[in-house]
Order: sequence, then structure tokens, then C-alpha cells
Amino acid sequence: MLPCHRLLLAVTLTFSFAITAYSAPKVVVGYMPIMADAQAFVILGGQTRQTPLAGAKLIEFQDGPDIVQAILAGQVEVAYLGVGPTMVARAKGADIRIVAADDIASGGLVAVGDLAHYFESGSAQTAFARFTKDKGRKPVITTFPRGSVPGAVLQYWLRKVVDVDPASVNIIYQGAAQAQQSLLTGAADAGVIPEPTSTIVTMRRPDARVVVDSAAMFPNQPGAVLVVSEKLIRQDPAYIEALVAAQIEATALLRDHPEQVVPAVRKYMGGGRLPADVVLQSLRNTHGSFTADPHQEIESTKKLHDFQVEQGTLTSQLNVNELFDTRFYDRQGK
Repeated sequence: MLPCHRLLLAVTLTFSFAITAYSAPKVVVGYMPIMADAQAFVILGGQTRQTPLAGAKLIEFQDGPDIVQAILAGQVEVAYLGVGPTMVARAKGADIRIVAADDIASGGLVAVGDLAHYFESGSAQTAFARFTKDKGRKPVITTFPRGSVPGAVLQYWLRKVVDVDPASVNIIYQGAAQAQQSLLTGAADAGVIPEPTSTIVTMRRPDARVVVDSAAMFPNQPGAVLVVSEKLIRQDPAYIEALVAAQIEATALLRDHPEQVVPAVRKYMGGGRLPADVVLQSLRNTHGSFTADPHQEIESTKKLHDFQVEQGTLTSQLNVNELFDTRFYDRQGK
């Protein structure tokens, strides 16, 4: 039997031949220059049979909460967005649904400089306290703003996994470029930031380490998702079909043939200035996290939802099942 992602690719190719004449509408797409949004870059690079993002207006953001504001203002119709900010947007009244996944269980805690040694020489539960005692200051941890998946995962790990008071560390909330710079310059001692930051930092700083992996921080950690407006679903369901079909094909390419998609991914990350070998290594480091299957995110999203409600990031309860619209993904297998 073919592996699941190979079967999905075969299904996608069959489906693509049936809709090759489809003309993509002029949509506005919000994204971040991170590996979690790599399916968008593959599609934009023309490496899928369907090109539903051809002619789209692209808006780059540095963090998910900024995309949320654009969605709420009606400025974005399609977004490659973390599931945390997606819930925040929905709770604030945005007419959006998740139609496919981007990735799952990606991103851990990267430590640089002296802090990395404290994780190597003792338990994670006491690493920060030992660092503070020896250095006379709290360790600085950078992550994305409140409401983001990385920010929520950091809080969850501190509070629920290692039982460390978040007040014992200095958490700074930054966008992708700023967080990366903080780690590279030593302004931050650690970070919970999506790829390619982990790869860039560990390749450029010999003293950098991934000291806690994503599974240890938040089991089956939900990641980024493909979000579309309900208005677009109602007005042009054929477009959503094409978009999800391309998402499935792009996922298979990312998982099975990362070397083929390096040029497309590189163009949209780091302003196109990242060396190809860095992009390829980042793809290889995360290839097992790529998925288009929204079903894989539902249960872990419920867990994240409950934690965000507990922390006050979400001010109202959501029906997580209603946040997902899996019809378009499910049809690809028929």
C-alpha cells in the first residue's frame, strides 16, 4: 500500500487534471515568512499542477496577531496562519474556517550561549533557576506575541509540563525577524520560534542547541493552518477545492522532495537572501511536520483552546469542531 502522503499526491494529480481550466480569482493572501507556511511558497512558485494563488495579492506579516487584525478589517481572504491566532480571530467575530492544515508538532525551545549548558548539565525543571542564581539575572526568552501558537506553547510548557513560574523568566514578544536577531546577537538566551529560525541560529551559532523538542513542550502540538473566509467559501467553492488540492500536492513535495522546492521556499523566506543550503536543511529538519490533513489538528486545537481560555487569551469559548471545514480535504480522497 502507498504511504498516506504518496496516496494523497496521486489523488491530487488525478483531481488536478479535472480542473486545470479553473481560473483563480484575485484573492488577498496573508502569510508569514516561516517554514510553517511553506505550502503557500510551493504553490506560488508554480510547482503544483493547480496555481490557485496565481495573481493573488500577497501581504507579508511578521506575526499571527497582525494577520488577525487584517482579517478582522476585511483586508485578507486567505491566510496561512497559526491555529492560535485563528481561534482569536474567530472569537472576535471573523467569518473564517480552517480548510486544511500546514504543519503539526514543529518548533521547540532553542537555547544559546550559557543557558544551553544548564539544560545539558541538569534537568529542564531547574535550568532557569540555576542560570539565574549563577548569572544574577533571569534568562530572556523570545517568542511570538500573545495569542500565537509559539507564545501559548511556551506558557503551556512552563505552567503544565515543568511547573516553572513564568515570572522566573523574562519573556519578550517579538515578530519573526526580531526574534531571530535577538537569538543571533545574544539579546535573548532562548526562543520558541518556528523554522527556519532554529536552523539559522544553530547553523550560525555553534553554542546554540534545541534543548526541548516540540513533543515535550506540547504533545501533538497544533501548528499553522490554511484559513479562508466563509464568504469566499460560499461564493466560490470551486476555488477552495483547487486551493486544498494544491495544498495536498505541495505537502507531498515538501515531505518527499525538499530539494525540488528550495527555490520556491527560499524566495519567500528571509527576503530571498537565505543560502539554499540553509533552506534545504530547515526543510529536512521539519519535513515530518508538514501535513495538509485538518483532522490531525482538531483534538490538539481543542486542548490549546482550553488552555488559552484558562489564560485569558481567548475571552470566550469556541466550538472548535465548527472552526474546521474538512469537506474540501475529505473530497480529495473520493
